Amino acid sequence: MTWDEEIDATGLLCPLPVLKARKRLSQMQAGQVLRLLASDPMAVVDVPHFCNEAGHEFQGMAELDGTRAYLIRRG
Repeated sequence: MTWDEEIDATGLLCPLPVLKARKRLSQMQAGQVLRLLASDPMAVVDVPHFCNEAGHEFQGMAELDGTRAYLIRRG
């Protein structure tokens, strides 16, 4: 999967990864994909919930060397 933009929120705790994602997504065009890197254990719950509430498409998560990568398609 490819993405258009990326945010590295590794080391940041809830709610900062989601807040950074919200801000970046607001600047992107519909259909573009954001890759969010986050190590916060709550992001597993927060990111899909945020996508559902904000009308974005959560495209999945992958484990990467001690962090996780989340793919979000802007709605």
